[in-house]
Amino acid sequence: MPATTFAQFYVSWYDQFTRLINQLTTPNQTDTNELIRKVMSHHENYFKAKSKAAEKDPLHVLASPWASTLERSLHWIAGWRPTTAFHLIYTESSLLFESHIIDILHGLRTGDLGDLSPTQFRRVSDLQCDTVKEENAITEELSEWQDSASDMMGSEAEVNDKIQRLVSIIKKADELRLRTLRNVVEFLSPQQAIEFLIASAELLVGIRGWGLNHDRSLPRI
Repeated sequence: MPATTFAQFYVSWYDQFTRLINQLTTPNQTDTNELIRKVMSHHENYFKAKSKAAEKDPLHVLASPWASTLERSLHWIAGWRPTTAFHLIYTESSLLFESHIIDILHGLRTGDLGDLSPTQFRRVSDLQCDTVKEENAITEELSEWQDSASDMMGSEAEVNDKIQRLVSIIKKADELRLRTLRNVVEFLSPQQAIEFLIASAELLVGIRGWGLNHDRSLPRI
């Protein structure tokens, strides 16, 4: 997919994404595991398309012109920071735990994100530590790429090699994002996974909505 068409792809992808999230938040007879599979498959399609766009023009993808200025200000290598997933779990778990504190004190299990087991909490902690290490390694790789700006004054072959290294960095970042999503959904129960996917979608949609409204309100320069 040419990078110049990725913005069009994203508009269509985002529209389908919001419809999928509406299905998650609307109780019906649809199988929960099937809904989770559809949402995860939708995320996978996004990263596949983005990978192809990065191969065509990594600088365009890194700049992410399809995103609002607010979204870009929060970006880590053209997308959301993987460790955000763990902050979201802790936040949602804390809020739900507090709202069910009376039930929990009476020994009632809610089965939601506020009812994570000790094993699940250990899994979150271990995954978070591993993800932080990978994030830092990729960040360092990008920093080294930026520090070698003098390579842009070299031969065409040297410049092309530098650009290809950027493609690799973007792909590593996106692979970590997708792997983090998969790992989180894997250790959660179906109910908890649905709650996590809804919370993450609300964050994405909320930031994008606020950002687009902000951009529209600004005078053209």
